[in-house]
Amino acid sequence: MNAFKTTIKMQLICNSRLILIVAIGILTLSFSKKAIAQQKNQMVRLAKIQVDPLQLEKYNAALKEQMTTAVRVEPGVLTYYAVANKSDPSHITILEIYADSAAYNLHIQTPHFKKYKETVQHTVKSLELVDVNLIGSAKKPDM
Repeated sequence: MNAFKTTIKMQLICNSRLILIVAIGILTLSFSKKAIAQQKNQMVRLAKIQVDPLQLEKYNAALKEQMTTAVRVEPGVLTYYAVANKSDPSHITILEIYADSAAYNLHIQTPHFKKYKETVQHTVKSLELVDVNLIGSAKKPDM
């Protein structure tokens, strides 16, 4: 019975995390005509990652470096948000938004992304990539 309760609890945590990350991503986009037109071609992905807890610091450092570099140097990388589960920080969800699938394909060929993948290859216990459709967005002005 305890195993069943634990499984249900983990499912609720995962679903809550998924809802939170999608909501954060939606809040980053604006409703301008240009943004709405661009959204039609955007590639939006959630990466659900379980990291070896003993290597979490190494993973987080590599992730932060990769994300900031990608947003800074790649015009097609629009948004990155990474969140960790409060009760288990080794469960990480990343929201990635690219201008389109071509921008994503360019992204995974960059030196900084390849460096990230090489650095974290032995720290990641599981990876699930989920492509999603953006159905709306809202954000406060000046954010």
